[in-house]
Amino acid sequence: MEKVIVFDIIERIAALIRSEERKKCTEFGLQPVHLQALDYLSRCNRYSDTPAALTNYLGMTRGTVSQTLLLLEKKGYVKKTTDTKDRRVIHLSLLPEGKAILEKAKPCDLFSQASDLLKQDDLQYYDETLVTVLTALQKSNKSRSFGQCKTCQFFTAITDQFVCGLTKEPLSKQDSEKICQEHTAV
Repeated sequence: MEKVIVFDIIERIAALIRSEERKKCTEFGLQPVHLQALDYLSRCNRYSDTPAALTNYLGMTRGTVSQTLLLLEKKGYVKKTTDTKDRRVIHLSLLPEGKAILEKAKPCDLFSQASDLLKQDDLQYYDETLVTVLTALQKSNKSRSFGQCKTCQFFTAITDQFVCGLTKEPLSKQDSEKICQEHTAV
């Protein structure tokens, strides 16, 4: 497949996702960036729950992310907490209202319907192909991978415990399954 066609396919997929996202957001008086921020916060680990990490993940300006967080905090969807060890660091967390609105607004119907149309054997192939394309795009853009902690080269499993080899801190099973801004692919 030539490069132009690959780009066209990715662009079309992105347009379909954005369309579904806009429909859902309109129902709840949100903008797509608000839903994207809530989604990120539901999937990030404790090393990545900061405004700076959210900014990097979304690829937006600090001002846009700051305004997004102000609105989400005002609506009672997000809570900001100052780090106990480093008072300069702010951690973000989803409040129950934020989790509820995210569940209602997630545009997953499109993907559920599409997955049902695909052969089960083909899904793994598509997943691997899309991950390869995403990795190439991130490298080209010089952006972080934000992968699942347990797929990072620094992730260490010792019997029943998990440890981040970068920070030398223990990780819970839940943390190991979330995305991290420090992720370095194996």
